[in-house]
Amino acid sequence: MKKVDIVVVGGSAAGLTAAITARLHYPKKTILLIRQEKQVPIPCGIPYIFGTVGTPAKNLIPDTPLEKNSVELLMAEATDIDRKARVLKTDKEDVQFDRLIIATGSRPIMPPIPGSDKQGVHAILKDVDYLAGLQKKIAAAQDIVIVGGGFIGIEFADEIRKSGEKNVTVVEILDHCLGLAYDREFCEEMGKIVESRGVKLLTSTKVEAIEGGESVQSVKVSGGKTLKADLVLLSIGATANVDLAKKADLRIGLTGGIAVDRTMKTSDENIFACGDCAEKISFFGGAPSPLKLASIATHEARIAGANLFGIRRENCGTVGVWATAVGEFAIGTAGLTEEMARRKGYQTVTASIEGPNRHPGCMPGAENTKVKLVFEASSGILLGGQVSGGGVVGELTNAVSACVQRRMTAEEIAMFQIGTHPALTASPIAYALVNAAEMAIGQMKKGS
Repeated sequence: MKKVDIVVVGGSAAGLTAAITARLHYPKKTILLIRQEKQVPIPCGIPYIFGTVGTPAKNLIPDTPLEKNSVELLMAEATDIDRKARVLKTDKEDVQFDRLIIATGSRPIMPPIPGSDKQGVHAILKDVDYLAGLQKKIAAAQDIVIVGGGFIGIEFADEIRKSGEKNVTVVEILDHCLGLAYDREFCEEMGKIVESRGVKLLTSTKVEAIEGGESVQSVKVSGGKTLKADLVLLSIGATANVDLAKKADLRIGLTGGIAVDRTMKTSDENIFACGDCAEKISFFGGAPSPLKLASIATHEARIAGANLFGIRRENCGTVGVWATAVGEFAIGTAGLTEEMARRKGYQTVTASIEGPNRHPGCMPGAENTKVKLVFEASSGILLGGQVSGGGVVGELTNAVSACVQRRMTAEEIAMFQIGTHPALTASPIAYALVNAAEMAIGQMKKGS
């Protein structure tokens, strides 16, 4: 039987990061990463295989970091855990461990839609061979219906349109695409961009059945409408893969993930969990959070990998930071949107600023950028923000997240000492983050 100090199960964003973090904090320990896949796709890059990138082979997480950090790799299926003996059982060999990290990820939600088992109906699996096969099927299809207008659905739709003149329709049950991730004005703006690129959006619409013989021929939606379809993509979210944890009788949380404490430790003191398979709590109040993102997974992995033989880090809760782009237009969210804050019971003050991200506005690369900040009315603490525009959106969203995590107030943000340059940033006179905070301060003073 192989004996290893640290075993990590799962080789995607969480597993890889956990193994490398463990190596940095415990340089003398032996580390083994176990995964089933020969190659692992970059999760967030999967939609771009079907347009921009062009092939699954160009969207892979390399094994080089494992080699550089002396992490041994075993391609096997983890089948069970003997917790008392600290033995992980696999279909290749059993491994004895001191500490175990479970990073088994998630799998797509399969909705109970009649006909969803027909040929031509596909979920989005994180498997290179599966994605290569799906790519060929999409290339051969003409009428494609995507169920779900979240990040993956919108990104897939746009990328598929790039690959040829196909009829692509996104069906979304909410009033707007991306309705769970952004406030209405941002959703409406993205919806217009998506439609301008040839994608049909059907919002406030429910898929009632997938019709045809053995293979899909059409999709029946609410309102009596039928959409022609020779391929259907299901994109309505993911559920935690907790099969291994359940077999080992580890505690499962309220949203279906492996229950962990703030150190990412499970109900077994020698076993940790991180990534999509792990239960999450919100930064805002500590209630269970359903969010599943690669960025969250790597954050949790850095906590788990550091804490294996002594607590060094704790999880403050999931803030929720994300962005998406269609063409040259991008939108991002950090923390709570105005609608999310309202649902949680916060009394808020919001402020929005719009303007060019260069100065003067005629500088090369200038694009209109919008920033909306949401503050708690009584304390002035930043709860979240949204950004729309071009290439600056991703990093500006991350800056908003830093402010949220530090519980900064409108006054503190207004007093940022910023660096600006005509070719790189908005004007210091009209810097959106600072000016939105100033506007919010003015509203709070009026209300006091």
